[in-house]
Amino acid sequence: MPAVLEVILRPDRRRADPPTVEVDMRRVFVAGLVIWLVALVVATVLWRAGFTDATPVWSCVAGVVLGIVGLVWARRHRGVG
Repeated sequence: MPAVLEVILRPDRRRADPPTVEVDMRRVFVAGLVIWLVALVVATVLWRAGFTDATPVWSCVAGVVLGIVGLVWARRHRGVG
């Protein structure tokens, strides 16, 4: 394995890049969104039962909102690139 400095100074000695992996980002965002929704339900139950304050609930709400934003982004950028 060549040293880092050698690769920086002589990029022609660098190994070729690996092939890109095609990933369906919608599946990734949907999986994350489902996890955040389950966490939101659990956090809400714990908050209403008095075991915690509202901070975990708002964190889960932020995760759900970001998941929705990610789904919109994935839909608009489908097949781009």
